[in-house]
Amino acid sequence: MMMVRRGLLAWISRVVVLLVLLCCAISVLYMLACTPKGDDEQLALPRANSPTGKEGYQAVLQEWEEQHRNYVSSLKRQIAQLKEELQERSEQLRNGQYQASDAAGLGPDRSPPEKTQADLLAFLHSQVDKAEVHAGVKLATEYAAVPFDSFTLQKVYQLETGLTRHPEEKPVRKDKRDELVEAIESALETLNNPAENSPNHRPYTASDFIEGIYRTERDKGTLYELTFKGDHKHEFKRLVLFRPFGPIMKVKKEKLNMANTLINVIVPLAKRVDKFRQFMQNFRAANFRNFTFIQLNGEFSRGKGLDVGARFWKGSNVLLFFCDVDIYFTSEFLNTCRLNTQPGKKVFYPVLFSQYNPGIIYGHHDAVPPLEQQLVIKKETGFWRDFGFGMTCQYRSDFINIGGFDLDIKGWGGEDVHLYRKYLHSNLIVVRTPVRGLFHLWHEKRCVDELSPEQYKMCMQSKAMNEASHGQLGMLVFRHEIEAHLRKQKQKTSSKKT
Repeated sequence: MMMVRRGLLAWISRVVVLLVLLCCAISVLYMLACTPKGDDEQLALPRANSPTGKEGYQAVLQEWEEQHRNYVSSLKRQIAQLKEELQERSEQLRNGQYQASDAAGLGPDRSPPEKTQADLLAFLHSQVDKAEVHAGVKLATEYAAVPFDSFTLQKVYQLETGLTRHPEEKPVRKDKRDELVEAIESALETLNNPAENSPNHRPYTASDFIEGIYRTERDKGTLYELTFKGDHKHEFKRLVLFRPFGPIMKVKKEKLNMANTLINVIVPLAKRVDKFRQFMQNFRAANFRNFTFIQLNGEFSRGKGLDVGARFWKGSNVLLFFCDVDIYFTSEFLNTCRLNTQPGKKVFYPVLFSQYNPGIIYGHHDAVPPLEQQLVIKKETGFWRDFGFGMTCQYRSDFINIGGFDLDIKGWGGEDVHLYRKYLHSNLIVVRTPVRGLFHLWHEKRCVDELSPEQYKMCMQSKAMNEASHGQLGMLVFRHEIEAHLRKQKQKTSSKKT
């Protein structure tokens, strides 16, 4: 019996030991299978030198590779979706199809998508294409044209003077100064770019800058046309830049040689011998040598005289400058005339500076200085004649193709506006800017009874504008009150002394 009990106890002991070992093994397997994966998962990798370490390691690597492939595929699908959405939004932006609610942040997507660099550049280039840079835009009236302002290194010549600005001034606002300086510096960087020049080219500096014109289309950007001295006489470098409410973009770079660009100055004349004599003195000073008189019979018509002069030329296509006998121009203006015209593309309508009555400006006719000293651009000496369109530079081919002047208009005025409107209704670019080398000399204006009511009205408006500034005319209107005030002040002074 004792032997049976001992055998049974030994068997039970062995079973218990086996059960304990089995439980331990199950616990270990449970821990390996159920432990959460984390950053320390690599510690559970089988060892490379264990019996099954190599196979286990390869299995884990294959599993990770499969997960990586799935992740990459998911990213590619998301990128493709984002690209498609970005392309749709870019197309909407280019076509101007955003709704007002989206612009105000009321739509489901409250912020525009971030554009890639390529899409941003495409948008900026579309701004250039929409602006009046490469071709003119048909306009409804003469008041719809956006004029240029002109500038040098020191001064800005501007049309919109208002009550505080002057027709010629140094830019007071810092943003305007910085804007023009940045445009000039950007042009100089382009001119001095080693990739676009020969190794021995001379460096361009700000002193080579001659003049520039610029205008802003408020929904597109600012266009700059900058002219620099060239390498030889009669050669110039012009850069066209555009700021599409962002960084300036170079539109084109041109080398212009004006040595052989002839200008045919056409001046209609009736009587006015003294003014013609003065005009011819200026004509010679501008190095003109050849001239032709064409005599016409009948009633005077400015439009007919200019039309005959333009069609009289029998040579190759020539640049025409329609001028009047009471105009003073410098040789620098003639280069400006050449630079701002291009056959089949651009016509030039400069805004000249109109001189006030020197007898009023300087107080007395005896105090009037020589003519050259009178020609200064200041608020007290004159004004930009922005209502006049008679002085213009255009190629003969453009003048013929547009149909010339309306020859039914007789006498003074009206024919110039008619021609100007024709160009505004065409696809040619009309360059309208004040220029510093073109002056209208004051002369007494007589508005004769033979004019039509519309012509007479235009003549009287011009006459009123020509005499003096508002302040100077006010001094004349209130002259008696001013004199009475001075007499009273003098009497008070005398009574105090006594």
